[in-house]
Amino acid sequence: MPLARGRRSQRAIDYWPGFVDALSTLLLTFMFLLSVFVLAQFLLSREISGKDEVLNRLNSQINELTQLLALEKSNTQDAQDQLANLQASLNAAEQEKSRLQTLLDRGAGSDAAANARIGTLSNDLENERAANQRALSQVELLNQQIAALRKQIAALEDALNASEARDRESNTKIADLGRRLNVALAQRVQELNRYRSDFFGRLREILADRENIRIVGDRFVFQSEVLFPTGSDAINAEGQVEMKKVADAIIQLQKEIPPEINWVLRVDGHTDNKPLSGTGRYRDNWELSSARATSVVKFFIANGVPANRLVAAGFGEFQPLDAADNDEARRKNRRIELKLTER
Repeated sequence: MPLARGRRSQRAIDYWPGFVDALSTLLLTFMFLLSVFVLAQFLLSREISGKDEVLNRLNSQINELTQLLALEKSNTQDAQDQLANLQASLNAAEQEKSRLQTLLDRGAGSDAAANARIGTLSNDLENERAANQRALSQVELLNQQIAALRKQIAALEDALNASEARDRESNTKIADLGRRLNVALAQRVQELNRYRSDFFGRLREILADRENIRIVGDRFVFQSEVLFPTGSDAINAEGQVEMKKVADAIIQLQKEIPPEINWVLRVDGHTDNKPLSGTGRYRDNWELSSARATSVVKFFIANGVPANRLVAAGFGEFQPLDAADNDEARRKNRRIELKLTER
């Protein structure tokens, strides 16, 4: 046992995988935040689009009322011109009546003819006065209609201003919501990182005596030889002992993580780059890595871990820790990884 510990202390510590994993986690977090930002922008664009439709409708109504107002003004001007013409005709008639009355008073011409002429002018004058009164009534009605149209335009302009104010307020609220959402997401990520550190700390304590179990970045790594016989997905007796410790730690962790954090433990299966013969139970390394990850997940479920907190994934030989083509690299690459992450 002292000799084995001496050999472990002499091993070089490989920081590069941890750095790559940390960088991957940071990139995934950035992509998630970017997706939330795009979603917020989409919702904002839909909100603004709806506001634009309302504004366009109000502007269209204002334009229609403005055209009606211009038409009514034109009609008013025509009525006023007609009234002026009637007034001029009335004045001319009154002047003619006055002239004939003057001639009558002077005794010029026949009295009967003069009286007839005066009667005709009087009738014309009354007709002109009646027409003048009708024109005045029409002008008054048009003025009332113009006043009503102006009130409608003013009401629409007030509604338009209120809509623009609500639009600005909505944009401000959406921007504030986006900022608060980003802050909340960052806090969630930090909180999950804290629980991940606690979880790995516990696993490190209970599995510290195993040299084939180690932490790489944000994942706990079990070499396949610890858990499975060669080419098999059945967890051996020794591996079941170790996985039972992990299951107990997961159950304890579940009691501590707040329910609003939607976390899962992802179990990733990896193989080396040696192809399978294709004649056995599994045709290729994809199937073997997936089957091994599923076996670990089912073992956790059988030992009390909620199924909705577990994810199984197989990566075959395509995510190696060591790209070298030798037995040592292949031994490192045959592994099961546990990663605590958000769903």
